Amino acid sequence: MPVPPEEADAIAALVPRLTYGWGVIPTTVLIGGTTFTTSLFPRDGGYLVPVKAAVQRAEQLGPGDEVTVELHLEES
Repeated sequence: MPVPPEEADAIAALVPRLTYGWGVIPTTVLIGGTTFTTSLFPRDGGYLVPVKAAVQRAEQLGPGDEVTVELHLEES
């Protein structure tokens, strides 16, 4: 799922302090009642949040569903 442009711009400004390489940024994600760890991946000037299949099942998410995502980024 893509990070909205405004938030992606804010994240991009912090990349040197957040990334562990190649622009990939470790993050903790909250969707509904499910918290999980993953990494944001740079894509087309923004970032993608991969959502694990177990999270999709737990939150009953399907293709095209709109969700609220909370990202927690920490400096490396």
